[in-house]
Amino acid sequence: MRPFAVLFVCMGNLCRSPTAQAVFARRVADAGLARQVKVDSAGTHAAPRMLPDARARARANLRGYSLNGLRSRALQKSDFGQFDMVLAMDEANLLHLHCHCAEAEWHRLHLVTAFCTRHPSTTAVPDPYYGNAEGFDRVLDLVEDACDGLLLHVQQQLQLYRQL
Repeated sequence: MRPFAVLFVCMGNLCRSPTAQAVFARRVADAGLARQVKVDSAGTHAAPRMLPDARARARANLRGYSLNGLRSRALQKSDFGQFDMVLAMDEANLLHLHCHCAEAEWHRLHLVTAFCTRHPSTTAVPDPYYGNAEGFDRVLDLVEDACDGLLLHVQQQLQLYRQL
């Protein structure tokens, strides 16, 4: 059985989506699912091979997450067929995904905040790039919440796959 694949998407793949990748990869590993779940990130307008934003790396490190080894990459058309879930950080990126994805694949597209349980009325992970450190902490707060809910969803999906 191939791994269940999850892709996080923001605009530049420098702040929000690599943060989500690192947080969810940790959640997956802690749940003993690292061999069953593939986690990646991309940007709708990413310059290739850039390190995540230094502020994102610093704030993630304070919470025990490492963004080391991650590099930005642009979203590819092939990603829509390779990932079971493609999670946008905000509605603008979700719209971009819908515009570049075949309608038959739209079921794979979601806002990451749809999986939040502690911040249920939040509809977007705000872009912290032009702000201060508190913006990066807010990203982490929302991403941690979303990743907790997402992990439960993915575990349910894996159970369904095992039953087939």
